[in-house]
Amino acid sequence: MNSTPKTAIVTGASQGIGAGIVKAFVERGFNVVANSLKVTQSTEVAASDRVALVEGDIGDPVTAARLVEVALSRFKSIDVLVNNAGIFFTKPFTEYTADDFKSLVSTNLGGFLYVTQLAVKQLLAQKTGGSIVTITAALARNPIRGVTAAVPMITKGGLETVTQHLAMEYAEAGIRVNAVAPGTVYTPLHRNTPKEVMESLSPMGRPSTVKDITDAVLYLTDAATVTGHILYVDGGAHFGRW
Repeated sequence: MNSTPKTAIVTGASQGIGAGIVKAFVERGFNVVANSLKVTQSTEVAASDRVALVEGDIGDPVTAARLVEVALSRFKSIDVLVNNAGIFFTKPFTEYTADDFKSLVSTNLGGFLYVTQLAVKQLLAQKTGGSIVTITAALARNPIRGVTAAVPMITKGGLETVTQHLAMEYAEAGIRVNAVAPGTVYTPLHRNTPKEVMESLSPMGRPSTVKDITDAVLYLTDAATVTGHILYVDGGAHFGRW
């Protein structure tokens, strides 16, 4: 039996959901390459013999290349990629600027594209299959009145679509491609959002926790015949009105 630890790359890893995913993989015996713009300053993730930190803008192809290089030089393989890095902010549609759009596309789409291309190339070379999980958003398909997120959801909706196309493209190679679509989550992103507002965005009246999202990522990592799936973790917000 092969006891060599598997290796996961996690982007957007310095806090919140990303940091939770890193910790969960380490607890499972994985090696992890963790990335964010200032990951070495994180209070939630630290370098160790099992965790390599790679700072840099994931929207820059050079950063993506460094992530893969570090994974291979330090841990010898890539088995899992979690595309967690993303930016999100709300404005009325007519107030989004060209710079807003460029930032969203660079991080949310470029940050997915560059590292995922390189990871897929390595997974194909290894011929051992693998798992790619991307964090999208329940809002992409299911708008909520008053949450003015149309332009960010251009990117998140694109990630859902590419997830399903890649799942089909690489199914025969055993590379599974899935996504987790959170609703409202208790993370540093929402530190200033009133509790009653957070609760109003879930039919259950219970926003998700970092662990809820992490558990979904781990499930998709393990689920050997699940691919092309968008797993909603949103308290039911995606299927009705309340």
